[in-house]
Amino acid sequence: MNPFKLTALAVAGTLALAAQAQTIVKDPWVRGTVASQKASGAFMHITSAAGGKLVAASSPVAGVVEVHEMAMDGNVMKMRAVPSLDLPAGKTVQLKPGGYHVMLMDLKQQLKPGETVPLTLTIEGKDGKRETLEVKAPIKPLATPGHEMKH
Repeated sequence: MNPFKLTALAVAGTLALAAQAQTIVKDPWVRGTVASQKASGAFMHITSAAGGKLVAASSPVAGVVEVHEMAMDGNVMKMRAVPSLDLPAGKTVQLKPGGYHVMLMDLKQQLKPGETVPLTLTIEGKDGKRETLEVKAPIKPLATPGHEMKH
């Protein structure tokens, strides 16, 4: 095969890989903790161009990482793990205090403002193919204005 065709194939392959990365994460952050605290939440905006669902998350700072939902059950706010979070095509899904979020449990260390938390998100497309996104979420103070946890 001539060198031009090889180069063209390599460029086409690279573009195909870039096209598969259909999900964008914006404004990630994690709530800081006090020394003895063993759980916190991660929040962000996720947009999937083709649509899909967030099916898993992990982080080296936590023993357990789950996608959670906070919802009202009568007059009681309840939090529970969900198996996945739908990401409608082209729409931004906001993970925020008092709603959907990534729960970091069994923390291995205090989460101090100014540091970052590495997160790996697993997105499953409508075709069943999975992509992983590496996110570095800055840690914000416990009482960040506009980010209060609603209980």
